[in-house]
Amino acid sequence: MTAAQDRRASTRATGIVFAGLFGAGRNLDAFLMAFRLPNLLRDLFAEGALSTAFITTFSKQIAVQGDESAWRLANKVATLTAVFMSAVTLVGILFAPQLVDLLTWGSWPPDKTALTILLTRIMWPFMLLVSLAALVMGVLNAKHVFGPPAMASSYFNLGSIIGGVAIGSWLDPHFGARSLIGLAIGTLIGGTWQLIAQFPSLHRVGYMYRTDFRWRDEGVRTVLALMGPAVVAASAVQVNVLINSGFAASLGNGPVSWLNIAFRLMQLPLGIFGVAIGTVTLPLVAKSAAIGNIDEFRAILARGMRLAFLLTIPSAIGLTMLASPIISVIYQHGRFTAEMTRQTAGALQFYAVGLVSYAVLKVLTPAFYAVGKRNTPMVVSFLAIGTNLFLNWLFTFRLGWGHRGLAFSTSLVATFNFLLLYGLMWRHIRGLETRRLFAGLGKICVAGVLLALVCWAANHWWLDAWERLRFFEKLFALLAAIVASLITFFGAALLLRVDEVQDVVDLVRQRFRP
Repeated sequence: MTAAQDRRASTRATGIVFAGLFGAGRNLDAFLMAFRLPNLLRDLFAEGALSTAFITTFSKQIAVQGDESAWRLANKVATLTAVFMSAVTLVGILFAPQLVDLLTWGSWPPDKTALTILLTRIMWPFMLLVSLAALVMGVLNAKHVFGPPAMASSYFNLGSIIGGVAIGSWLDPHFGARSLIGLAIGTLIGGTWQLIAQFPSLHRVGYMYRTDFRWRDEGVRTVLALMGPAVVAASAVQVNVLINSGFAASLGNGPVSWLNIAFRLMQLPLGIFGVAIGTVTLPLVAKSAAIGNIDEFRAILARGMRLAFLLTIPSAIGLTMLASPIISVIYQHGRFTAEMTRQTAGALQFYAVGLVSYAVLKVLTPAFYAVGKRNTPMVVSFLAIGTNLFLNWLFTFRLGWGHRGLAFSTSLVATFNFLLLYGLMWRHIRGLETRRLFAGLGKICVAGVLLALVCWAANHWWLDAWERLRFFEKLFALLAAIVASLITFFGAALLLRVDEVQDVVDLVRQRFRP
């Protein structure tokens, strides 16, 4: 599991608890916006640029020069990361007020802004912890160890929820604004646990960290050279985050929370499937590119994309058609009301439109770095900024779709990125088994239509009395609908002889293999 995947799993679990405690309003808006702030630079350096550049270089180092050389590279990069991220953490704490104003466009009232600044300063060191965790997970994934890193999110969940709720209830038993300080401290507890829990796995693969400030090294220069365009490309993504955050903040209390919860739910299948496939695929395509085997590179990349289609198309259909029941079962407790469920479900349906593109991008984008085309994702990302800004304005204000328009524009931008990057990769390596891809995609869509019919029948037959059901009745009805849909989809895919169905079984086995 990568740091990005770990974060998504952890923030979904903590989000369920926090949404029940605070509802989707002022206080949760402040907490989520504060948690988003360190994520901007963490995504920029740790998960997006550093993780991709390090895994690519580290995998090639293992393939070409062996483990000992790779361990030395890991020591140098880890030391450099710790020093750099410590400096960034200090700067972020000092300039938290300016960053909050930038994200909210200065549209929030003073009390809400002051609370967000305080929470930002407390949670900012989380960026350092997760940046180091990204390197640890990169080492383990490159050594084909996937099980232990996949458990990292569990440690974050336990630390942030138990520690955060305990400290928060001590500060304010009624869980008002003051208790958010405890939850912020809980994220640091969970982040620390998540990092140190990986150390035994590192020891087992033969790695022992030693501080190394000798950064004038060919491997370090390669990582930094790959990171440069990746940072610029990721900065374009962060500009889009700033734009979306500003639009959402200007809509009043609630939209920031509705969009955040919906986006995390959309990322559940993305984290389980899209990121997992990308994590497994990246070291393989990096090694193929390193030895110049383009045919193998093409086959691995095409297979990864087909597998992403198979797993995320049914997920997108299910999230779209069962959005309200899913959110109701997970979140509608405590202060999270039925109206909050309705608003969040609207955002989830529009986010689901882009789920497939998001998943395939997790497989496709890192492949450009493996073949030395590191500038390509950067250029495409910058093209997306103008598109995102225009679509946000069009859907949110011109057409009056509110926060739903922000979700829809995000999905369209992801689709635009995928189509453009696919065309560029197809041109660069002269084919991506396109005929086989479209043939498989057609079969998957046929199976998807049958899945949609099952979801429609569920909504009209046994989910029609949803509001009158008790919690466990709702849970059973929803699970029954999901199981029936999955059986229908994968049964149809099997009958249609979709090749990647067997890959699903292999992926599940590999994910949970010790």
